[in-house]
Amino acid sequence: MTKLQDLLPAIGSRNPEAAAQARLHIDQLTKPLGSLGRLEELAIELAAITGESFPVVTPPGVIVFAADHGVAVEGVSAYPQEVTVQMVANMANGGAGINVFARQIDALERIVDVGVANEVAAPGVIGRRIKAGTANMLREPAMSREEAERTLQVGSEAALEIIETGAKVLIIGEVGIANTTASSAILAALTGADPDEIVGRGTGLDDAGWARKKQVVREAIALHRPDAAEPIDVLAKVGGLEIGAMAGAILGAASKRIPVLLDGFIATVAALLAVRLCPSSADFLIAGHRSQEPGHAYVLNVLGKEPLLDLQLRLGEGTGAALAYPVLEAACRMIHEMATFASAGVSGK
Repeated sequence: MTKLQDLLPAIGSRNPEAAAQARLHIDQLTKPLGSLGRLEELAIELAAITGESFPVVTPPGVIVFAADHGVAVEGVSAYPQEVTVQMVANMANGGAGINVFARQIDALERIVDVGVANEVAAPGVIGRRIKAGTANMLREPAMSREEAERTLQVGSEAALEIIETGAKVLIIGEVGIANTTASSAILAALTGADPDEIVGRGTGLDDAGWARKKQVVREAIALHRPDAAEPIDVLAKVGGLEIGAMAGAILGAASKRIPVLLDGFIATVAALLAVRLCPSSADFLIAGHRSQEPGHAYVLNVLGKEPLLDLQLRLGEGTGAALAYPVLEAACRMIHEMATFASAGVSGK
């Protein structure tokens, strides 16, 4: 078992030599300089992350972490809590959106139960349950500090396991009713953001439910006063089991120089947690898309990340990142497969 204190020192930074070699090669390809725009920069970024001037991102690995949230009883979601276990079963049967897009990109897939309220009896679901959902953060801390630390360990171990089987890029997703409420509370606690600015409608709340959700986030933070300088304190008091696991998975991938292609709001808040725990982990993050959740644009700005796509998505599960993955693959194919002016016998400028 890899403890967090052992994992963090293994996280380095980007490799400038590999990036420089990739840039030199790209500038020799049969095209005008810079004509493939951000695709060229993405290939160079992948070289810097992996330390390989000719990076490879095939196959991708997709891990979906599932857990429930006690705050769901406060009416912060348009769906009842039992939808979580039903959706996990649907994923196990290959019927969810992330399954469709993961098959499209030939991804390695894992579904990890970190704390669904009712244990999932479905083949293929990996049981790493810490507790049967968080407590209602409007009344008490979501979890203990020890439980929060365990979520990070579960996530990092899941990432290391899928990397060991061959994954070259990591996509993390989630399922859990009320998890945008927990994500909003984490973001507000870590950054001081006004809930009115970052809390969205989640699964499709009406105006009254949306107002209630904002108030719940505000009151939970006022009650627990999470310490922004202590990310684990924030996670424990107002977070979610699957959000902690996602942060741990990011740290695990970073320790192996594996790029993490971020999904939407919840995944990106988990990334912010990881970066607050280990600032250098930001070097291994690539934003897949911009979701319709208002807090997503906010947290992307905090992280300084510009997403590859904007398809007006708000599903989660890792779907937006899976849809963005072919752009990463295209960047790698460009650097591996395009001819240079010299090899093609084409006159340069």
